[in-house]
Amino acid sequence: MQHRAAIVRALVHDPRLLIMDEPFAALDAITREQMASELQRIWMESGKTVVFITHSISEAVFLSDRIVVMSARPGRILATFENASARPRAFAGLAAPALAELSAEIRRSLDLACAA
Repeated sequence: MQHRAAIVRALVHDPRLLIMDEPFAALDAITREQMASELQRIWMESGKTVVFITHSISEAVFLSDRIVVMSARPGRILATFENASARPRAFAGLAAPALAELSAEIRRSLDLACAA
């Protein structure tokens, strides 16, 4: 409930840009997916620009149209990926070939960064 209230507080001032840094990190898996689905619904209705920071590849693929992979300190952009899959998205759809391949590409970019 606290996370929903935080999103409401952020939206009440009707910002053009919403920056969310790991907003669902402390949630259990089911609640995390519910909140991501709710955020997708809010985004689709409002059309706001959302910068969503996460360490979860599946969350990034589910929520994002563009995914930017960054390195550890110093933070540098390593790769950018476009996600053209249709909305609304469902978590069950992450197993679809295009989204599974996107997840694998993101994982490979992270593995390359760790190896460097």
